[in-house]
Amino acid sequence: MADIMLNEEERMLRAAVREFAERDVAPHASAIDEAEYFSMDTWKGMARMGLFGLALDPKFGGGGGGIKSVAVVTEEIARVCAATAVTYLVQVALAGYPISTFGNDKQKARWLAPIISGETIGAFCLTEPTSGSDAAAASTIAKKVNGGYSLSGSKTFITNGSVGNTLVVFATTDRKLKHKGFVSLVLDRQMKGITAQKITGKMGIRGSDTATIFFDNVEVPEDHRLGNEGDGFKVAMQTLDHSRIAIAAQAVGIAQGAYEEAVRHAKQRQAFGKAIAEFQAIQFYLADMAMRLEASRLLTYQAATLKDSGQPFVKHASMAKAFASESSVFITDRAVQIFGGYGYIREAKVERFYRDARVTPIYEGTSEIQRLMITRYLLQET
Repeated sequence: MADIMLNEEERMLRAAVREFAERDVAPHASAIDEAEYFSMDTWKGMARMGLFGLALDPKFGGGGGGIKSVAVVTEEIARVCAATAVTYLVQVALAGYPISTFGNDKQKARWLAPIISGETIGAFCLTEPTSGSDAAAASTIAKKVNGGYSLSGSKTFITNGSVGNTLVVFATTDRKLKHKGFVSLVLDRQMKGITAQKITGKMGIRGSDTATIFFDNVEVPEDHRLGNEGDGFKVAMQTLDHSRIAIAAQAVGIAQGAYEEAVRHAKQRQAFGKAIAEFQAIQFYLADMAMRLEASRLLTYQAATLKDSGQPFVKHASMAKAFASESSVFITDRAVQIFGGYGYIREAKVERFYRDARVTPIYEGTSEIQRLMITRYLLQET
């Protein structure tokens, strides 16, 4: 479990979250996956534990700690329910972080404090129907008007998109300026001109809310902008660098849950008069799974430790995200194989883990984008 990478406080946090996850999250994981619904009861449970304040400004109710604490929580929740884990990490690392890092005190009092308490649900609105990895090609327009902006456009694949009421939205004031024209705006759901359409039929993480959000000439006061005009791209990229570590932790958690199920099944399942765990083919599967799982966790903790200590971490965050996500797909695939036919039906948890894992090499920057970023840093170092 890589305990050597955790201090005593982080170990206590992990134990508390594991107890919560097994008691309050795991029993409902299959049901919310099947029905594709957002569990407000689970949300309130995380709020009561104070999990939404980790790594956010203590002056406004944050609980201190850093991204490693967020990673610990994310992994433990993802171990039983990846959908709940992504809902959690979006609140903290994608919606809360930019307000906590780039917002002024007035903005933090208005939007960050309710995010920390769980009173409001946050969403990070960057991806568009025609721009994903190429974020600078965004076409959502923030037209300058007296006193602020008029916002028009749409965002898609937004986690917490139809239930969120605090939206961190990225738009351009002039598409010709590309990333230099970006602004980061915080919107309240009730503002006139905002509508959302829930996305259903996802392959995995079906219990998390995902939506397309439409902005129709939304009047946004200037004091809703984070940082200066033109800072929006920097806000978005720094937030993604930070949250990438949490996505790596989610992938580790999914893999851990699948690995545990596979080991349990291998010990219990009989074939040719003995447990299948005694067959060398299964043992090699388990060994490969364990190696990738431990390496993924160590990469994730390393990136988190570098970030929390103020050292360069972006290359390591990309390494952790790419390796952990791809390892999660590998490990869940092997888990299904160990289960055989039973792993192909909904009653087996590994079937859900397998579907949940598949999105991790895609969102928060594809594996291809991570490799480009890693190479960019490697070439600068040599």
